[in-house]
Amino acid sequence: MKDDVLTGRKLTVFCEGPFIGSPERAAIPTEPTDHIAVWTATLADLLPRAEAYHATLDPTEKERMARFRFEVDRERFLLGHGWLREVLGTYLLCAPASLSFSRGRYGKPFLEGHPLRFNISDTKDAVAIAVSKEREVGVDIETTSRKVHHVEVGQHYFTTEEIAAIDEAPDGKRRFLEFWTRKEAVLKASGVGIMDDLHLLRVNAPVNELRITHPEFIAMATDEYHVRTWSVGDEHLISLAVEHAVGEVRMFGV
Repeated sequence: MKDDVLTGRKLTVFCEGPFIGSPERAAIPTEPTDHIAVWTATLADLLPRAEAYHATLDPTEKERMARFRFEVDRERFLLGHGWLREVLGTYLLCAPASLSFSRGRYGKPFLEGHPLRFNISDTKDAVAIAVSKEREVGVDIETTSRKVHHVEVGQHYFTTEEIAAIDEAPDGKRRFLEFWTRKEAVLKASGVGIMDDLHLLRVNAPVNELRITHPEFIAMATDEYHVRTWSVGDEHLISLAVEHAVGEVRMFGV
């Protein structure tokens, strides 16, 4: 590990997209499937289920929800985590309230002793959930109309190649958000979460050969990630990162 920190370690990030995402309307399967599923919904879609979802949250989740200062943030947490319990409970043929989550070193939830892997992301008006049978996944969703100073943020967190790609794009803000969701998806798949040195993670090219030096990223990341990005309607971008080859991915909505 000491030598890796000094010299870095190779990481390859394969990126595809953005594709047009058209979520299928389908029932949640009652057992894990071989394909990777990306579930997406707006908060408006989920709002009628709020009361039922509240009853499924455990005390830790309710405590986390209560820490949010604004009602809109508490509601987003409730709907996202309630829906996650609904999705996973249906896959596993168990009551959503019976699920007991463990957390990784940096807070990534998992189900102890079960091969099902999952990840959740929310933005101001929508939620995305990725589910995989065995491979670690990371997902990130962003609202394209959100206010962000993409030039300033890009200068701080992005590589010179990514900054150039953003500058050359017809819609620089949208390209920024494509890259941002890819970075977050990779870090979430690894279990590290957000790092200060995002500029070490390059995601602008179809094949990105990197040397990573962040000690926690070295310890927790696999040797390659495959990332796909979708544009869902006019308002949302979603990126999915998967350990090794992606295989079949299906997108579902409520």
